[in-house]
Parts: sequence; C-alpha cells; structure tokens
Amino acid sequence: MILDPILDMFRGKAVTIPPLDGAFRPNTRLDEAPAFAELSEPDNLLADGDRLLASSGNAVYSLAAGAEPKVVETFPSPVTALALSPGGELTVALESGKLLISGKEASLPADISCITALAHAEDGTLWLANGSAEHAPSQWAADLMKKGASGSLWKRDATGGAFRKVAGALAFPYGLHPIGGDVLVSESWRHQLIRFDGATGSRSTVLTHLPGYPARLSPAGDGGAWLALFAPRNRLIEFVLQETHYRQDMIDQVPPAYWIAPALASNRSFLEPLQCGGIRTMGIHKPWSPSRSYGLVVRLDAKMQPQFSLHSRANGTRHGICSVAEKDDRLFIAAKGGDCVLDAGGF
Repeated sequence: MILDPILDMFRGKAVTIPPLDGAFRPNTRLDEAPAFAELSEPDNLLADGDRLLASSGNAVYSLAAGAEPKVVETFPSPVTALALSPGGELTVALESGKLLISGKEASLPADISCITALAHAEDGTLWLANGSAEHAPSQWAADLMKKGASGSLWKRDATGGAFRKVAGALAFPYGLHPIGGDVLVSESWRHQLIRFDGATGSRSTVLTHLPGYPARLSPAGDGGAWLALFAPRNRLIEFVLQETHYRQDMIDQVPPAYWIAPALASNRSFLEPLQCGGIRTMGIHKPWSPSRSYGLVVRLDAKMQPQFSLHSRANGTRHGICSVAEKDDRLFIAAKGGDCVLDAGGF
C-alpha cells in the first residue's frame, strides 16, 4: 500500500524473511558429504583441466583425492577471486586491489579496489565485480552493517584494453556468470540475482527474495548454474539493519567478530550473540534454530530458477559456502567456515 511507509512509523514494521521451502527445503547433504581436502578457509574453487584449484589465504592450491593440498603459487596479500580464460590463463585478484593476469599485474581504474568475483565469457571478455568502493573484501560485514550500495560491475574486451564500467550502485556484487554477451550477477545485500546486458548495461531481475546472502556463481554442465549462499538471513539481523543508532553503536563499541551480523562460522565463542533460548536447549543446538551461519548451495536451471539445494543446518559445521565447482560430473564445494572442500558426488 502507498500509505504503508507512513503507517509503519506508528505501528512498527514487521520483520519477515523468506522461508526455507520448496527448492530450499532443508536437508543435511553438506554435512553428509565426505571431505575431499582439509584446507583453512577455502574461498574460491576453479576447475582447471585435470586440476581442482582452491584459494586459501595468500595462496592458490591444487587439490587431488587422497593427497595433501599442493601450493601452486603464493601472493603478497590474500586471494579474493579466481578465473580461468578460454585460453587457460589464470586470473587472480588480491585483497590489496591488484589484479594479476598470467602473473602480470593489470592496469585498473582507481575506482576498483574490492574485487570479489571474476569470470571470463566464452569470447574471452573478462567480467569483474567490485564489491564496495568503501571497504576491502574482508570487511564485507562492515559494508552490510553500514548498508553499503557502492559496488560496481566492470568488463574488459577479449582484445584487452581498459576496463569499462557497466553498472554502479550495487549492494555488494559477489558472483558472476556470463550468459552469451550478458552476465548474471549475485547482489548479496539485496538477496537477488540480476542479469545485465553486456552492450547497454540494462538490467533485469532474475531471482529475488533469496533466504540468504548469495555469493559466487559457477556454470553447470547442462547450461544451468550453481549458486553459493554464504550466510543465512534471520529476523534479528534484519531488525538490527533497521535500527540506525543501535547499529552505529555496535560498530563503534563491539569487535566485528561479535556483531549481530551474518558470519561464515558460529558457535566458536561464548561471546557470540544468538546462543540461548530457542537456539540451544539442554545442551543441544537445534538444527532449525536461527543462526548467523549456515551452509547452502542451490542448483539453478537454464532459466536460473532454483531446482534443489544442499544444506548444512544451524547445528552443522559445513558453513560459509562461498564457491562451488563442477568437475567431471562431480560437485566440489568450498566450506570457508568449515575449513574443508567437500565432494558432494554426482547429482
């Protein structure tokens, strides 16, 4: 209703989040999946021929079944995104804001300093997501709590040259999936997927009202895609996002690890919020309880609509899913909050 914003000042505003139902119906498939490799906070997965690459901290690792992760290359700052060109060139983004293509530093516009995702189209076009103009990739929680919407989308033609800005005012773009000359973008703070026309920059919303914060996208074998959601939405966090003064006091006075904000992992410290009442009873963590962290991967069809999902619930440990890679008809999942890469098998 047109009068709702005015009436909300007097009656209050209901805090609602989309239910986990239909294609998002909870299960325990992520907790049941075997660990393919133990790795500290694996972030970005990439299938490179016979290899499975994973970024962790300042390094990129090569993963193989039954073997210890092998360091492929180390960098002066944490790796924030990976991509592979059609010609096999590895593109690496760093926390410092630098972009390396085949080991050589690429020239970037001054506006790019928070690279969260990279993707090469089939024609060699390089797409780049700049999560925020105000924060580094590791400061994503601060960007959310300050209700940031300074992210942007960029592209560079296959022939090289400078990056061109396609769109701005995005609320932390975190995933990219090229579709022909267009690109699908996951916009984390608005819980949606948007499709951008590569030529005109016009946008259309493909999927909205997601039950979590979407992260990276990766291609599926039949033309669909896999979507990782790195944290869940819950009513308390949604309520805090409406309370400007409370949020500012929390940011100023509380260490970021203990904010009432989404997290990649939880239940590790007695100082964390959300631990009592409906969360834990008789020492048992309820799987259906509200949680700051969760594990969720969604299969999208060719029309980018959800088909089914894999979960690690509130009482699970495979949380903070930031990236997924399909390789040899098997699904590999990076659980950043669970310190492992999972082999979810066939699908």
